[in-house]
Amino acid sequence: MKSQTQTFNHLLPLDFDNVSTLPDSHAWSTTALPSDDPCHCTIDDRKPLLPVIDIGEPGAYDLVRHACEKWGAFQVINHGVPLSLFRETEFQTRRLFSLPMERKLLVARQPSETIGYGSARISPFFPKLMWSEGFGIMGSPVEHARQLWPQEHAKFCEVMEQWQAEMKTLCDKILGIMLASLGLTHEEDMQWFQPINGCVRTQCLLQLNSYPVCPDPDRAMGLAPHTDTSVITLLNQGNINGLQVYKDGAGWVSVEPIEGALVVNVGDLMQIVSNGRFKSVLHRAVVNNARHRVSTAFFYGPPWDVEVSPLRKLVDSDHPPLYRPVIWKEYLEIKKKIFNEALESVRL
Repeated sequence: MKSQTQTFNHLLPLDFDNVSTLPDSHAWSTTALPSDDPCHCTIDDRKPLLPVIDIGEPGAYDLVRHACEKWGAFQVINHGVPLSLFRETEFQTRRLFSLPMERKLLVARQPSETIGYGSARISPFFPKLMWSEGFGIMGSPVEHARQLWPQEHAKFCEVMEQWQAEMKTLCDKILGIMLASLGLTHEEDMQWFQPINGCVRTQCLLQLNSYPVCPDPDRAMGLAPHTDTSVITLLNQGNINGLQVYKDGAGWVSVEPIEGALVVNVGDLMQIVSNGRFKSVLHRAVVNNARHRVSTAFFYGPPWDVEVSPLRKLVDSDHPPLYRPVIWKEYLEIKKKIFNEALESVRL
């Protein structure tokens, strides 16, 4: 078992600006993952493309259902989020990660924390470290932003709060479409999403990600293969390739960036509440040796005290429940311990 100091060090990224060669700690190989891990699959240019869905079109419901069942992900366009906000959010994200390492370490997060600066939170589950750094935000980032920019933090806070508000509104809309595509109603069948003991209505996290230029990208990993714990995740991947999703029968598929589009990932909780109809997507991020890539991921979850289980209308004699009821906070703890085996651990 790792000591507290070892675990904390595991959460601190390299000073990538001062690294000219790939250190052994970040050098991945086929032995760094189990032999049956999908990471061993290669990319093929002839593979299918992740669906791109205009949610303003009349046929969007059927397209969303098909994408969630077959891929566990899709790109969404015509969603109403201003393109100017995309650009401003990316600018502020790059502004943060361009700070000197000693400044970023002022807001380094502890192992038990979600917000602040650090390596990918999934790092302890892998034998090698990832070529990336991140910054987590829940609500206002002003406490950390003041330490990063004592006199010039207001614009960063304004943009990040506005982005979170837009992502929250869009998540509500997309979740409604997902439920309707299964013959459910947002109002009636989202009662499980209501807080029980005075908890806030939702628990959402905005994660800013940085993938610096890598001297040896073929042996490095930006973000190792994983599924999201959320109900859904909205990802703005910018205009640089790096995101890949795993599709049964096709292996790893690169997700081509589309300006103003957002990637929607089905998370573990959506797989549970849909009784396995929608698939939590396995995905990863690769790096390159020419361009610094940034992205933003908005993780949309219920209140901590909510019990999650397959929705009643999706269960019958022909479709028995596939998962046991589990409190959202309990599932988060399970995920922290056994990671990608968490879903299987609550399967009936």
